[in-house]
Amino acid sequence: MSPRPVTERLFQLNRFRFVNCFLVREDDGFTLVDTMLSGGAKAIVSAARELGGEIRRIALTHGHGDHVGSLDALRETLGGSVEILFPEIDADIHANDRTFEGKRPPGSWPKIQTTPDVRLTPGDRVGSLEVIPTPGHTPGHVSFLDTRDRTVIVGDVFTSMGGLAVSNHYSFPFPLAAVGTWDKAKDLESAKAIRALEPRLLVVGHGGPVHDPKPAMDKAIAAGGG
Repeated sequence: MSPRPVTERLFQLNRFRFVNCFLVREDDGFTLVDTMLSGGAKAIVSAARELGGEIRRIALTHGHGDHVGSLDALRETLGGSVEILFPEIDADIHANDRTFEGKRPPGSWPKIQTTPDVRLTPGDRVGSLEVIPTPGHTPGHVSFLDTRDRTVIVGDVFTSMGGLAVSNHYSFPFPLAAVGTWDKAKDLESAKAIRALEPRLLVVGHGGPVHDPKPAMDKAIAAGGG
């Protein structure tokens, strides 16, 4: 799993050609955003070291299994000095037997042992990243705005396999994000909120980076009903 440079501070890791995580370079090392599916911990740690740094913190966009799957193994490998930051509502879903308001949200919610050190709320900072609330795909989904260059790491609010799309409706060749979306209307509103940030670069959980993404975002939002 070789790291792919997206910018001088952002590196994409891809597994099975459809799921991503990201290493964000900070002054003290790397913030890892998401962890992909289980079985990826060793390759993720090796990729960070290949880039000349250590993972100092792990920040999650949401609690689905293809984003938290390697979290426990990474905690075991890296030890307690690595800070785990988890969106507050999705952390509660995992802690409360994976239910929200009495129901199980769609998507994979695997059993995880790692307890977050920080429960993320809107406006929090993770190094250079600002936490942006983007509920809809999951109840507690967040995105991360890099305040240095206006890159936004959007998790599963958008996908870009076969073209940029909002995850509130089926799009091909990757319909699975829509299958796992909890509230399609909220998901569309979150897509609009990301668009309002005027991002210069969009990176997603599934698909490649989108440079100068605003025209593609407008088209995707319109196709999603906005």
